[in-house]
Amino acid sequence: MGDMRLSVVGAGGRMGRALVKAVSEVPGAKVTGAVERAGSPFIGQDAGELAGLGPIGVPITDDALPVFASTDGVLDFTAPDASLHFAELAAQARIVHVIGTTGWSEGQDEPLYAAARHARIVKSGNMSLGVNLLANLVRKAAAALDADYDVEVLEMHHRHKVDAPSGTALLLGDAAAKGRGIALEDHAVRVRDGITGERQAGTIGFATLRGGSVIGEHSVILAGEGERIELTHRAEDRQLFARGAVKAALWAFDQKPGFYTMADVLGLTE
Repeated sequence: MGDMRLSVVGAGGRMGRALVKAVSEVPGAKVTGAVERAGSPFIGQDAGELAGLGPIGVPITDDALPVFASTDGVLDFTAPDASLHFAELAAQARIVHVIGTTGWSEGQDEPLYAAARHARIVKSGNMSLGVNLLANLVRKAAAALDADYDVEVLEMHHRHKVDAPSGTALLLGDAAAKGRGIALEDHAVRVRDGITGERQAGTIGFATLRGGSVIGEHSVILAGEGERIELTHRAEDRQLFARGAVKAALWAFDQKPGFYTMADVLGLTE
């Protein structure tokens, strides 16, 4: 079998360029398509040249349909509405769709489950090996420690990030909730301001920092009386997310249609 044909949507952005570069570095995959929104200044440019690789013969287009029809998988770190549209196209083409998009509203991703009846969808708030291992540890720690240990998720990203809390922070918060056997949406505290009163037992707090060029730092703090446990991950290179996405696509290529996460890709599901 030849290399897996992968296309990148949002190819002109920072993550899009990182994805193009990552595909070129991972054996068994090659970039065969690149998509940008209509009116983008990157339309017509060579995706490889834009990513700093030199020309690879893949011009960026705003017409996604023929790209999806001639590829084995799509790497997508765009925006929720765009990802939902791309999921429909992936389902029609019956291909792999790796989604690293963040900023989803509650329930907004429900249509992805329908698309997964025909596509192989891998969706995660973070594609790195380290973060997904961290989530696994957080779930186990939260399960081992009762509600006397308060859970706080602290994250920091660069000044350009548009969503908060980050998808990774929500991934970690959800891991803690699963460890406690509760629903995150019923116990999350995302904002504290003014006279808030005492912290309610069993809640999962989020603190968001933005500034500079920080790629991503996440800590989960379990604070009890007289002791504090901190589990931390620091991303030092955006390419680690891109390489994880390519690994997810290669893994999903041989799977049945369905909805998967990075925990499935890494064999962390139980």
